Amino acid sequence: MSKILIVDDEAEFRVSLAERLELRGYVVETAGDGDEALKRLRNDLEIEVVVLDRKMPGLDGEQVLGDIREYRPAVQVIFLTGHGSIESAMAVGKLEAFAYLDKPCDLDRLIEVIEKARVNIVHAKARHEIPHVEKGSLFKWLVGTHNSRPGVVILALILFAGIALAPPPARLVELVSMQKTGGSADSNMGYAYYSKMENGESVSSYYARSYKVGEKIAVPGGPGAYTMDPREAASRAQIMIAILMIAVLFWASGAIPIGVTALFVGAAMYFTGILRPDDVARAYAKDAVIFIFGVLALAKAISKTGLDRRIALVMLKPAKSLPRYMFLVLPIFATACSFLSEHALIAFSIPMMMMVYVASTDSAGIRKDPALAVMLVLALNFVANCGGPGSPAAGGRNAVMIGILGDYGIDLTFGEWVKYGLPFVPVMALVIATYFYFTMRGKVQTRSLDIVGIVQRANDKIGPMNRKEYTTLVVLVGLVTLWITKSDELGMGGPVIMALVLLNVFRILRWRDVATIHWEVVALYASACALGKGLAVTGGALYIADGFIGILPPAMRAGEGLAIATAVFTGIATNFMSDGATVSAIGPIAVPMSIIGDTSPLMIGLATAFASSFAHMLVIGTPNNAIVLALAKDPVTGEQLITLKDFLRHGSVVLVLCFAVLILWVILGYWRWIGF
Repeated sequence: MSKILIVDDEAEFRVSLAERLELRGYVVETAGDGDEALKRLRNDLEIEVVVLDRKMPGLDGEQVLGDIREYRPAVQVIFLTGHGSIESAMAVGKLEAFAYLDKPCDLDRLIEVIEKARVNIVHAKARHEIPHVEKGSLFKWLVGTHNSRPGVVILALILFAGIALAPPPARLVELVSMQKTGGSADSNMGYAYYSKMENGESVSSYYARSYKVGEKIAVPGGPGAYTMDPREAASRAQIMIAILMIAVLFWASGAIPIGVTALFVGAAMYFTGILRPDDVARAYAKDAVIFIFGVLALAKAISKTGLDRRIALVMLKPAKSLPRYMFLVLPIFATACSFLSEHALIAFSIPMMMMVYVASTDSAGIRKDPALAVMLVLALNFVANCGGPGSPAAGGRNAVMIGILGDYGIDLTFGEWVKYGLPFVPVMALVIATYFYFTMRGKVQTRSLDIVGIVQRANDKIGPMNRKEYTTLVVLVGLVTLWITKSDELGMGGPVIMALVLLNVFRILRWRDVATIHWEVVALYASACALGKGLAVTGGALYIADGFIGILPPAMRAGEGLAIATAVFTGIATNFMSDGATVSAIGPIAVPMSIIGDTSPLMIGLATAFASSFAHMLVIGTPNNAIVLALAKDPVTGEQLITLKDFLRHGSVVLVLCFAVLILWVILGYWRWIGF
């Protein structure tokens, strides 16, 4: 049972109530005034419910409640007073008191409220990011709960120490010490900055020179230069691989909060000397990070004005039932993501689907329906990811691959990319819809679902579009236009920041709205960018890719076999680092491998780029996943409806399905018919 603290200055009442509650099985502590109560709460973390009097000498009940909220925000406080007033009820309501009862109060009524307060403790802890750990054995303590898993943290520290302190593999030392010759036989050609290296320069020397790390040597008449022993460079690459493994372990298990893991990445890179402090900061401050922040804030404006409901009505018009949503809307949405920003479309759509979810569960009279949330939100997210192969406009990773192919004299037009990639998109969306429909429909508790009806009724309640909605729509259209036409020059982050400024000027989006976005998601994607940077500059990504190429059987080093092998490796790797970093690391290896194997570089390049869209398992692979994690929460309890476990469980299945469709329908299918 929860431990209860009774705070009342009437000793007879306090003792009597404590004895009656103890007879009902509760563990009870008492305090005669506010100061004593606060001391007990500071020292006894097992107290979870407080029955608090209002009128007491010294600190009154409102003051005690205010102090409790400062350092024990999840404690449930029940006011039990004979001096009640409307003003007092309003004051304690603002401070989140659980209930306000008048003396005398029937014992059964008080116990009923206490039991409800005990149930609410879990939700309160979730809102305040406080781990809810059950008492029990050492094993239970090690397993812990979400955001507090001591066993995983201990395992991670042991794993990190084992990898970081071990001698670097000979192959890694060889890769970072090999000099650039400019020939096609260079094993270090897959280094992300190979084109910037000078002939005769190695990865270790470029890393030291460009990022001013290692040993500084004097240069006559110059500012000095930096050099690094290849074994030292290999050790740093190995440390980056260890950081990657620990971050992935934390994100997948929920061992510590997402934002803390994001900070761990930067701290580890700084204290192990991977990059200088300014370069660590630059690694976090990518355009994609600014874009994520802007999109989350923009989603606030769209939801605040009600424009999301208007957009929902257009996109979801065919969705008169769940099957129509799955098999008609999802392919249309995936195709749209091939030509528009999939990240923006996800950011606009998830609030709409959350509105549908809440309305559906309310009408069904149930508190929550996890299976329905997965079908509405996660399926939409995965088909958005799979819109990437449809056209070059679908993501920065595609532009990276076009640049790599251009380095080898292959000019790929927009139309050619669409010819090779667009047929994949609707087929893949239908396969994803089929998987979710037939595996989840039996678990859905909400049997009647009229998506378009729900959106239409919500739309009718707010009446015709007003000035704020029209203004937001104009800003939104202008933003999407800039993304399509000027993203090469302006990036993705700059236009969305300008959109936020305009929305503030027109008094649609206030700073307090921006301040309430999920900053942990911004930190998460920033750390993913930093991970990609660290792996790229140290040669860690090169070593991972080289290891895969080295284990390929001869039959898969050329032709369609090489395309399949490269796609599978890329699809797996993109789940553990950003898609752009994945293409940057694997693309420069895959393309020259195709030339050596007398295979079309275009086929290998496209297979690599397409598979970089398969980041379904973890939130770090693409902004879509991060946005979904941030927005898919219960609006009442704050409970996460789509969890990291959902991504891992369903994402791993969808990843396998993506490989099957890419291999059977694309590489061994219509690509043979189209030819290269």
